[in-house]
Amino acid sequence: MKAKPKQKSAEERWATELVRERMKESQVITHLGFDVEKVEKGRAVFFLDVRAADTTAAIAAYTVVPRGTEIATVELKINYLEPVPGGRIRADAHVLRAGRNFVVSECEIWNEDKSLAAKALLTFGAAAGHAIQKKQEPPQ
Repeated sequence: MKAKPKQKSAEERWATELVRERMKESQVITHLGFDVEKVEKGRAVFFLDVRAADTTAAIAAYTVVPRGTEIATVELKINYLEPVPGGRIRADAHVLRAGRNFVVSECEIWNEDKSLAAKALLTFGAAAGHAIQKKQEPPQ
């Protein structure tokens, strides 16, 4: 039996609408396509449609794992340093370490004016049923 959805209080409806209006002012939020589901004290729920795009850091990580290996992001940290006013940005990623179980990549995002807008550190692990390094065969 499906649970009946909880009715939003007047305060939750007000807060949700306020956040929706404020988000319309953010170019980044608009570009990413976030949709506000609800906002209440101590909690915010947004939706984002998945798009068919890979991150630059993941592509860099894929270059150091065996062909056919699927990886998944297990940790992501981003420092936003400057706003991105629009135009064409540049993402430059490189692998810092490819280990037995994880690949760590770093990605820098540059504005058109060559200013550093963001810096990210990402850790990738092998997806279920995959391994970062091929198993070594015993010598014959």
